[in-house]
Amino acid sequence: MAAKPSVLFVCVHNAGRSQMAQGFLTHLAGDAVDVRSAGTAPADTINPLAVEAMAELGIDITGQTPKILTPDTVETSTVVITMGCGDTCPYYPGVTYRDWKLDDPAGQHLDTVRAIRDQIEQRVRDLLSELGIQG
Repeated sequence: MAAKPSVLFVCVHNAGRSQMAQGFLTHLAGDAVDVRSAGTAPADTINPLAVEAMAELGIDITGQTPKILTPDTVETSTVVITMGCGDTCPYYPGVTYRDWKLDDPAGQHLDTVRAIRDQIEQRVRDLLSELGIQG
């Protein structure tokens, strides 16, 4: 049996995009995937509009907290999804990387955050399909 995949979502502040992606993947995949998120310069708290947008879909991300990206977290991941952290994300051979071009929800209106949320949901569903996991 293949090892359980580990997915790491990375954005600068680990307060919006990566937290929503972690919430979706955890919600859709359950324990079939190890899901983590981190940031290169983590904020103090999660963006409240990201929390609100996710709650509208019945996904509670209030228990998540922004975390600092460490080389070990990257190295022990099967797939690393970056969202706007550019060259500050460490690279390790053997780790699969994807860069999702998504607007930053920081400072945006709720309607814009909802649109970003919906883009993230579709990308997470596509990722699950790639990984061969039912979501």
